[in-house]
Amino acid sequence: MDSREVNALLERQKKYFSSGATLGYEARERALAALYGGVKRREAEIAAALRADLGKGAEESYMCETGLLLSDIRWLRRHLRGLMRVKRVGTGLAQFPGRGELRRVPYGAALIMGAWNYPLLLTLQPLAAALAAGNTAVVKPSAYAPETARVVSEIIAGAFQEGHVSCVTGGRAENAALLEAKWDKIFFTGGSRGGSEVLRSAAASFASVTLELGGKSPVIVERTADIPLAARRIVCGKFINCGQTCVAPDYILCDEAVEGRLIEALKAEILRQYPSALEDPGYCRMVNEKHFRRVLGLIDPGKAVYGGRSDAAALKIEPTIMAGVSPEDAVMGEEIFGPVLPVLGFKALGEAIAFVEARERPLALYLFTRSREAERAVLSRCRFGGGCVNDTIMHLPTESLPFGGVGASGCGAYHGRWGYEEFSHLEGILHRGGRFEPAVRYRPSSALKRAVTRFILR
Repeated sequence: MDSREVNALLERQKKYFSSGATLGYEARERALAALYGGVKRREAEIAAALRADLGKGAEESYMCETGLLLSDIRWLRRHLRGLMRVKRVGTGLAQFPGRGELRRVPYGAALIMGAWNYPLLLTLQPLAAALAAGNTAVVKPSAYAPETARVVSEIIAGAFQEGHVSCVTGGRAENAALLEAKWDKIFFTGGSRGGSEVLRSAAASFASVTLELGGKSPVIVERTADIPLAARRIVCGKFINCGQTCVAPDYILCDEAVEGRLIEALKAEILRQYPSALEDPGYCRMVNEKHFRRVLGLIDPGKAVYGGRSDAAALKIEPTIMAGVSPEDAVMGEEIFGPVLPVLGFKALGEAIAFVEARERPLALYLFTRSREAERAVLSRCRFGGGCVNDTIMHLPTESLPFGGVGASGCGAYHGRWGYEEFSHLEGILHRGGRFEPAVRYRPSSALKRAVTRFILR
């Protein structure tokens, strides 16, 4: 699809939006129901596509993609009337008599660019929020997950008129053409390089932008932590989807007093959860050979205390723990996005806090501790997108919490209410009557008017 075709597609989107067909409660509910039904009917096809693209097992596919998506759509349908409700707010004496309203209005035509690591969830979950907020949308799935992109395209084609929701498949050429167009809203999930390109493109038309990026998300294990529990939850959060998760623990900062115990507990948990990862059909693979080679290149065999083996034919790398890691090691120089977990020690908690703060803002941060003082210190001094205390990744599927990054890890947030708000503009409206007209606001001025003004605005 070239720029001419994209502009024609965008024109249809804007025309459909201008008709008002997306604005009412019934229209939004029908759109959400159509999306829900399209996904529900194709559960088996989705599972097969995710296995073809990433080697995901059916259980993980439903738990981490299809099930989460359906849950989010149900939440939006259940709360849609409340989300659309106009909210009354008070006004000051200067506006008397008057009343204020807060209204959420859709942006218009939205572009949603999905990611390959969770190619269903990270493409259609933003779409659900966009539809709930009353927008039209063009969806661009990742070319790195072609089978899932095909199923997504078929779901959209079967559920929506083209002017309401359309799907564009393809690679870099299509991405470039889409970003040249003047969208009202752009929602992008991916890497920081792609996020920079989106921001540059959006600047030309002042489009509202949401970026869900990534970064090196740390785990801080403080000396009072429950070590077996920490190991269990770190292994679960790190190695699901073979480490290809934007909020996966990227590295561990561990108090030296418990570092040895933690490493042994991590080994035991990997043996329990992934006893034969390379032969396990439910253990995901790297998305492609380039990514497989890149992650392998981050492993220092001399510092690998567990794992490190791989299967090039299957594009699989077994869960790997590295110890004795320094900040200068290659594994600390970029986001890993694979099943390699480096461990660095610290002597005092302040060192760990300073280490995190000296780097780009991560998308997530995880802290394991039983000390309220340590918890307050980390949460008050470290800046990050979101996270957990005594767990990993579980803030992501929690609908009552916003999910998003800060700084280099992104901007904006979504899920549940936050997704609805991300795809809508907040308007403030003042309603005034005509029976009372305060003379103080009008010229000419006088000493009395100035005194009254100071009294009102005190």
